[in-house]
Amino acid sequence: MDCKNSQCSERCTDTSTMDSKEKRKGILERLNAGEVVVGDGGYVMQLERRGYVKAGHWTPEAAVEHPEAVRQLHREFLRAGANVIQTFTFYCSEDKLEISGNVTNITGAQINEAACDLAREVANEGDALVAGCVSKTPCYVKSHSETEVKAIFKKQMDDFLKKDIDFFIVEFVDHVEEAVWAVEVLKTSGKPVGATLCISPHGDMHGVPPGQCAVRMVKAGADIVGVNCHLDPLTCVQTVKLMKAGLEKAGLKAHLMIQPLGFHTPECNIGGYTSLPEYPFALETRAMTRWDIHKYAREAYNAGIRYIGGCCGFEPYHIRAIAEEVAAERGFLPPASEKHGLWGAALEMHTKPWVRARARREYWENLLPASGRPKCPSMATPADDYEKQLETKIQM
Repeated sequence: MDCKNSQCSERCTDTSTMDSKEKRKGILERLNAGEVVVGDGGYVMQLERRGYVKAGHWTPEAAVEHPEAVRQLHREFLRAGANVIQTFTFYCSEDKLEISGNVTNITGAQINEAACDLAREVANEGDALVAGCVSKTPCYVKSHSETEVKAIFKKQMDDFLKKDIDFFIVEFVDHVEEAVWAVEVLKTSGKPVGATLCISPHGDMHGVPPGQCAVRMVKAGADIVGVNCHLDPLTCVQTVKLMKAGLEKAGLKAHLMIQPLGFHTPECNIGGYTSLPEYPFALETRAMTRWDIHKYAREAYNAGIRYIGGCCGFEPYHIRAIAEEVAAERGFLPPASEKHGLWGAALEMHTKPWVRARARREYWENLLPASGRPKCPSMATPADDYEKQLETKIQM
């Protein structure tokens, strides 16, 4: 489908017309060929704002209770340019569901299977792959039992294999040891495995540096490594660069991926955005603009990262921004770009001359957005940093 945007020199791909039975290239086949893979965005926070997820619990029972809501968000990410549709299975281990107390009549297996069906249905509407996702378990911190933790991951893996997902993603893990255990289990499936940690450039929660984290995950069998969530895009790019350096020093190779937070977190604290006073109900003022995401996508690409997506706070228009930034490398624009003038080009039709003057890349690249909140600080003291300050004062 030709893009109707006169400013667009690329070609918009209408993924809805693709043959769902057409054999797709796998994730490693795409990455090995040097293709840019655009990931999808965040689900739990978006669905909480839409009224389908309870904050605090963050469990994914909406896949069973409100499949139409999950399906719609999948479709918006696909239309925005995502090559991968992740199963909405965040925090879907049986121990997490039990602790939350929010899900009493639906099993983890039912959620996993329903989420796989929804992801596959939408992925088949385009040229997208389905990633079966597992996340950290309460069991790791509670018992630190490798046997128990691996059993939980094995149970989730078996659910996903029944639905023949395309590959696995380990996400939102802040201890590399737990990520290694997850990778070791998932590799027994014969499917490709991507492993992402929610860590800062300082390392995981035990102080293991990013480079060493990457080495340990690759040695465990991960085909793709990187970071997700907790911190903003440019901070996460910095962390993945450290991972890349660690792999190179160890003589190891793996593909790199990144799915950061869609909020500004200049505090760059170890605990991430959950330690910010605005978490989780007042983060809107920290939201990334689409132009911030253009910069992020280019920085990630220049760093050698070829799987570029988003996590909490990333909405479909953010994913479209990634797809538009790397359109030249991919050779096409996403369908959603038909309703978007690149770099504000559509504003040329505006009736106000001062708005028409904004129809140019230079304007948006150099804009410093105001918050509209004159009494608010530009940065906050994260809870984890505040606690450290108190400890220091007590010791003094």
